[in-house]
Formats: sequence, C-alpha cells, structure tokens
Amino acid sequence: MNKFTIQDIQKSPAGRLNPQLELPQNKTPKEKKNKYHALKTTVDDISFDSKKEAKRYRELRLLLKDGKIAFLARQVYFAFHIKGETVGGYVADFVYSETVTGKMIVEDVKSDVTRKLPVYRLKRRLMLAIHNLKIQEV
Repeated sequence: MNKFTIQDIQKSPAGRLNPQLELPQNKTPKEKKNKYHALKTTVDDISFDSKKEAKRYRELRLLLKDGKIAFLARQVYFAFHIKGETVGGYVADFVYSETVTGKMIVEDVKSDVTRKLPVYRLKRRLMLAIHNLKIQEV
C-alpha cells in the first residue's frame, strides 16, 4: 500500500492543474467574513453575530431591568418534530416574557436581505404550525 503526502499530490500533473492544493507557507488564517457583511460584536462578554443583534440585546436588558419583561434568554433552540421524528429546528435570537400579558415572545434580529431567505421563511412557518409561536422580527 502506497502512502501519499500532500506534497506528492502537488507535484503530480493533477496537482499542477489544481493550485488550491498548495499548502500555506507560515500564513496566519484570515478571519472569515460574514456573507451579509455583519460585524461580530461583544457585549458583557457575549459575542453577537451583528451590531444590530448586540444593540437589541442592550435594549432588552434595559426592559428586563425596568421590569417590563420577566426573563430574557438568548439562542434558544426549538426542535421541529413531525410524526415523532425530529426533522430540523430553529434557533431564536431572543426569548422573553412580557410582564403585563405573560406572553412568551420569540424574537429574531433580521436584515431585509435575511428576512427574505427561503429557509428562514420556511422555519418561520414551521414555528407557527408546530409550536404555535409567531416569530417577532426586529
């Protein structure tokens, strides 16, 4: 049994035709950019996917402090079970309870672009159909 290294493959005719096989030479990995150009932001040692989401967290934290909402949770997972089988799920940015009504609010921070994505629209409909929860978009 022959053992090949990446260098052997790079020297082969196939390797010469595939420059992506090149090994980086002492390069530091670049930070992956968000495809929607959102900037990661940290608040209270919590990393958020965007400035908009971090801003909404600050607003909700103030509402919690003022007693307008009863609790605040972030990155809450909701499973989609159909006929006893898990077929997927949805992760809400924020879940909280309104103090006055006691109603649970599921909230997602979305840009105009991500709000229109087919996968998100499907998950929004599944949340309503399976969990009877409407996602509040901010």
